[in-house]
Amino acid sequence: MKKTFAITLILALVLALFALPISAQDRWDGADDLDVNPLACGMGDEMMEDDGDDMEEEMEMMEYDGGMAAMGDDMDDMAGMDIVLVDVPKLVGIGYFAATTLGQQQAAEELGNVSVTTDAPTEANIDDQIQVIDSYITAGVDGILFAANDPVAIAPVLRKALESGIHVVGYDANSEPDAREWFVNQAEFNGIAKALVDSLADQMGADASFGIVTSTFTTPNQARWIAEMWAYAGECYPDLEWLETLEAQEDAVLSFQQAQTLLNKYGEDLDGIFAMTSVATPNSADAVQQAGVCEDVAVVGLATPNGMKPYVNDGCVRDVILWNPVDLGYAAVYVMRAVVDGEFQPGDASISAGRLGELVVVNGSEVLLGPPFVFTADNINDFDF
Repeated sequence: MKKTFAITLILALVLALFALPISAQDRWDGADDLDVNPLACGMGDEMMEDDGDDMEEEMEMMEYDGGMAAMGDDMDDMAGMDIVLVDVPKLVGIGYFAATTLGQQQAAEELGNVSVTTDAPTEANIDDQIQVIDSYITAGVDGILFAANDPVAIAPVLRKALESGIHVVGYDANSEPDAREWFVNQAEFNGIAKALVDSLADQMGADASFGIVTSTFTTPNQARWIAEMWAYAGECYPDLEWLETLEAQEDAVLSFQQAQTLLNKYGEDLDGIFAMTSVATPNSADAVQQAGVCEDVAVVGLATPNGMKPYVNDGCVRDVILWNPVDLGYAAVYVMRAVVDGEFQPGDASISAGRLGELVVVNGSEVLLGPPFVFTADNINDFDF
């Protein structure tokens, strides 16, 4: 009898552990270990439609925590002069960074005194990205724009650029703050997290089970989004069940295969897939569509509209969360120009960015593009990038 009771007690404890809400579990794989700041529950649609005025009022100015480019005797002479920039995103050859490049070229044309060239590896490899940046430090440029594959690993070569008097501005995926002057943040991480989680819960219920397809566990923006998703879900949807996070680099074939892995492994227990990159999202949708389970498995992710139009228009995917990457690249060039001209300095609360108007400074040394945007069947065909 005692033995039976002991076994029953052990089984009950094991079941209790598995039944713990996600807020009591360790962070989901792919999340970082930084502090999280989940937004209030509910009102997801209102946040998407917000024009940003309320958000600006709530933001408190933090002390500048970015780096500084070494100043030479002739630095003042660069104000208004022609400057040469290199853009080194995570990789080239995908639609997302083609869109940021387009925005950079638009800004350069408008300004008239900026030349910018995009050069990066064809795979999201941090070692290759570092080599590209280092080569331009040696060759000599006035400024470096970057989207980091790894926030820590990229920092030394960016600090080397600053020490060489080269201005450094990040966008899309940050580095350690002191390794660049400013970072153009496409949207607050907790805002993206809220939009993604709210979408899944709305489509599949507050107790849905899901997997995640991300790039790598060290990619800074994906890791930050996942951490904030974990925190927000724990507060607002404690019955959501995270099943597994799989890495797919920024590879289309691997993204498709990893989505298939989730579908095959969990079967009817899988209600949704969070796809964390512009490559993973359309390929996860393709896997779901080919499996014939569009009504049973929601794909919720970040992607450019062109890649998602087939799946949104035929109803396999309800919505896509993102921002305008063309505007992101555009803003990065405007920030760089203002930094070189001495018109944007530590302590400033905002910056004027051409057609985007006034962009606010957040988190000490970040320029916020704005709230996330939701592409649906009602609006996705209005965009071409």
